Amino acid sequence: MSLPSIEVSGLSKRYVLEHESRHDNLRDSLHHTARKLWRRARWGTSFEKEEFWALRDVSFSVQPGDVVGIIGRNGAGKSTLLKILSRITEPTAGRITLRGRVASLLEVGTGFHPELSGRENIYLNGAILGMSRVEIRRKFDEIVAFAEVERFLDTPVKRYSSGMYVRLAFAVAAHLEPEILIVDEVLAVGDIAFQKKCLGKMQDVARNEGRTVLFVSHNLNAVRQLCSTALFLANGCVQAAGPVGRMLDLYMQTAAPASLSVPAPSDDLRQCAHVTSMAIETMEGRPLAVAQVGQPWRARVGFRLARPYEKFVVALGLVSTDGVAVQTAWMPPADLAAGDYEAVFEQTLALQAGGYTLVVGLSANDQSIQQLEIARLDITGENPCGYYPITAGVGIVLNSMTTSRRKI
Repeated sequence: MSLPSIEVSGLSKRYVLEHESRHDNLRDSLHHTARKLWRRARWGTSFEKEEFWALRDVSFSVQPGDVVGIIGRNGAGKSTLLKILSRITEPTAGRITLRGRVASLLEVGTGFHPELSGRENIYLNGAILGMSRVEIRRKFDEIVAFAEVERFLDTPVKRYSSGMYVRLAFAVAAHLEPEILIVDEVLAVGDIAFQKKCLGKMQDVARNEGRTVLFVSHNLNAVRQLCSTALFLANGCVQAAGPVGRMLDLYMQTAAPASLSVPAPSDDLRQCAHVTSMAIETMEGRPLAVAQVGQPWRARVGFRLARPYEKFVVALGLVSTDGVAVQTAWMPPADLAAGDYEAVFEQTLALQAGGYTLVVGLSANDQSIQQLEIARLDITGENPCGYYPITAGVGIVLNSMTTSRRKI
């Protein structure tokens, strides 16, 4: 039996988070400065520190020719694991053995120099992988044809769109004969036709050329189609590993939270208005954290008014993992008395597969009162209906949310 392409044992990654308070008046600023100087003199540091373990004691192995999906919610440690395997960052503890050349596609522009042309970056990436100029030239035409960037081959890649960047980056990573190919969620930037083309290429390099593929995606249909096994991560730890169907079922069962935690409001917000509860669910009322494209869903937002308001508005927005607000819905402005209320937003999902943050906002008379990043929603599937992309991460959603409101 051949040796594994990837062996990971006891892998852990720790980050140290430093917190520094901000103050708006002179007295608090002077007091805070004095405390910083005292901490620095006594302990050699002026900040409060917190340890965060992105990965903890992760162990697994991958055989040559295996296609392994890595699944888990946002913040589970998937991208950190791939960055360590790609030797972008160092682990805090543990051991990794990689047998073969590694090509990684972790984010738009990985491994590209923005001032160089597409042609020059192909040769640069090949050299980084240890290939000779003759080997790169033999694959050159195939790379360019796959990426569909012939007209812009001698243009600096800093002028490429995100889609062009990803097409060329994937073509280079897949065609320059690495033994291990690592692909993160970045393929979601491309259009549906190119995503399918990439999935087909990854299947080909794994099944016909015996290369190892690690694949991270929120498109669970793509993971099911491409991968034979999967690694399920949660809170930086391996929850389970095994056949892809069983791992996806386990992920779907455990992803939905029993309830969403809403942070306690400040004293100022208690005197005006604040969010009291949040629920993401199916139309039947079941908690929802992973949804399919085309699935009906709803969000229920509880809020409290300490006094009457004119033209009061509740807004719900969905923000993609790259920070783009892809959709926002507003309740019609209304004059409301003091009391407890619930706003309900309903929609059939039309967005592209990926991870989204739900942001809730309260305002009155066009003045913002509170804004919270309050929940996560992972969307899987393909061929979004009613969503028309304009450029990377930005599009038009034609099936808007319906809204309703009631006093509790």
